[in-house]
Amino acid sequence: MTFAALHTGEEAVFQICFVCTGNICRSPMAEVVFRELVATGGLDDHIRVSSAGTGDWHVGEQADSRTLAALAQRGFNGSRHRAKQFDPSWFEALDLVVVLDHGQLRILTTWASNETDRGKVQLLLGFETEHRTVGDVPDPYYSDAAAFDSVLSTIERACRALYAQLEPAIRYGELPR
Repeated sequence: MTFAALHTGEEAVFQICFVCTGNICRSPMAEVVFRELVATGGLDDHIRVSSAGTGDWHVGEQADSRTLAALAQRGFNGSRHRAKQFDPSWFEALDLVVVLDHGQLRILTTWASNETDRGKVQLLLGFETEHRTVGDVPDPYYSDAAAFDSVLSTIERACRALYAQLEPAIRYGELPR
């Protein structure tokens, strides 16, 4: 996988977008968790984190109340999140598009207009060697609070694995162009 960090003046800014179906459950969790890892690591000026959904059903809405509750129980604040739909024109500005399941992988690789953009689309669990064969983060939408908590645990582990891979390259300016 190649990363093409965007240059804004002197600083390289790496842009990452997490994508699920409606942008109210899994991708907001990943965005909030990853943003916290970035802030804790002192890389706020070098990494921009966002999220979106493949569908437009929830555009403008807050994250699902069970998402917000699961995040809050772990000390995360997702209250500022508002759902949005992924726009294929974003590919140019993004360095990495992290999808939560194979459905989004198929959709976004179809939306990508070239091989470079298709190469930016990666499964979240692909970054975590322990779950690499599983592939999909389950969608908790039709489940209970326990499922949201379990999904958040999976997302936290995978986000930590992704951050561990990106952090040294970003910190030391070693991302290939």
